[in-house]
Amino acid sequence: MPTPGRGGPLKHPAVLEQIEARHHHFQVRLADDITAFAGSMNFVYIHAVIFAVWMIFLEHDPWPKLTLFVSLEAIFLSTFVMIGQNRTAAFQQAKANHDFVEQELELKTNTALTRETQGLIKEIHERVLGGPAIASPVDDPR
Repeated sequence: MPTPGRGGPLKHPAVLEQIEARHHHFQVRLADDITAFAGSMNFVYIHAVIFAVWMIFLEHDPWPKLTLFVSLEAIFLSTFVMIGQNRTAAFQQAKANHDFVEQELELKTNTALTRETQGLIKEIHERVLGGPAIASPVDDPR
């Protein structure tokens, strides 16, 4: 069951654990910030302006250096994408583990309640009608 976030909407416990874990690691926070910026339109606009100024005004023959620069940037950005994917996979696994435990607990609780209800129904039947209750499919050992 989701728990309240810090002053915000309800958040899954696995989400809260991931937020807390990321908060304490500088490198992870830095990677989050870079990934967030690289995935924004501001990143695109800034690069378009820088490349246009560089190619038009600063370099006579920009292609060799531009190719090198863009290739290096692609290497680093792809690394940040993979870091984000790994983090997402870890979060999804943590959430799946948490959900599994919660569902198993819910199943055990429901099974116990069903058995208790069945026992109470038998007891009521015996007291009201004075005889044993008819065996239910749950009691059938087959």
